Amino acid sequence: MLALFKNINGDKALWAVVALLGLFSFLPVYSASSNLVYVVGNGTPIGHLVKHAVFLIFGFGIIYGIHRIPTHFFKGLSLIAMPIVIVLLVITLFQGSSVDGTNASRWIRLPFVKFQTSTLAAVVLMIYVARYLTKIKDEAINFKESIVPLWLPVFAVVGLILPANFSTAGIIFTMVLVLCFIGGYPFKYLMGIVGSGLLALTFFILVAKAFPDAFANRVDTWENRFENFMNGEDTEADYQIEKAKIAIATGGIVGKGAGKSVQKNFLPQSSSDFIYAIIVEEYGLVGGVVLMLFFLFLLFRIVVIANGSPTTFGTLLALAVGLPIIFQAMINMAVAVELFPVTGQNLPLISSGGTSAWMTCLAIGIVLSVSNKQHRKSKSNLNINETNPLEILSGQL
Repeated sequence: MLALFKNINGDKALWAVVALLGLFSFLPVYSASSNLVYVVGNGTPIGHLVKHAVFLIFGFGIIYGIHRIPTHFFKGLSLIAMPIVIVLLVITLFQGSSVDGTNASRWIRLPFVKFQTSTLAAVVLMIYVARYLTKIKDEAINFKESIVPLWLPVFAVVGLILPANFSTAGIIFTMVLVLCFIGGYPFKYLMGIVGSGLLALTFFILVAKAFPDAFANRVDTWENRFENFMNGEDTEADYQIEKAKIAIATGGIVGKGAGKSVQKNFLPQSSSDFIYAIIVEEYGLVGGVVLMLFFLFLLFRIVVIANGSPTTFGTLLALAVGLPIIFQAMINMAVAVELFPVTGQNLPLISSGGTSAWMTCLAIGIVLSVSNKQHRKSKSNLNINETNPLEILSGQL
């Protein structure tokens, strides 16, 4: 065990906050799993807790293994992985299977787990974009020349995820735009990409409306969720929001106490999408704010690591895989308090789940790889004259 800790490198504060979030997650997951047991009739509370523990232990194994990989290796790995994830997304989109009678076009079935390919695709795509921006940082950027190497893979990944998971596709597209802006990609070109994305989305909606059987009524679901969010109509999604708000309201300042949530028995997805509402009910406003501060501290460490990297790729890589974690967490919390329509996004490192937790751990491992001083020294010898894109961005602003 001591030998293991001696081999742990990278930012110790980031290690600490990730470990604390992981340990804390056992309490709300165990409490909220009663919904799955007594309402849905799925397993036992101890069974769900053990399953969550196995996923987290394996996830921390991923963090440990990935953080020891030198940062520059991820450039080549992204080139190899990009065509693989596109093939996986195509297989996922057209597999036509279901899980418990629900639309399961987000998952591929493996022998022991259902694998959500969009989570892997998101990480790989962000690394790929960081690699490309590093490659062209000293060149005059020509929009036409960047279409095939940059925007074609972006639109391919987003387009393949979009039919089954609009929120994930939107998050990925937004994060790519943010990363490109930080990386110095011309703003006028980004506005053109935004316009192209809106046109593509409009075309997809029109096609889906014309052939509703081809997309399992996903567009109608998006429309209903948005309209219900704006109008406050009584639907299943609105039912979830109402129960979440009741949980938050009854939590008060200090909460009811660990395991004493009442709304976990009525709130669907209480251990995943709406776990933040259960946390506030049990630990109160204090617990909800403290958890939010933990994620803000996580953001702070990611920015510090990115700014401290001596290479452009290291900086962009840390931001590319780190920022989506914080963005997803904020969206999850915003949904629970009805600041955002229902999206189906988990709370990273807290919610129960398998592949989404593993991909979060993969991203954290990559950020820790950037912060690894031993790898940083070897990289600085190779790229000592590179300019930090955060300094370029601050000059632009």
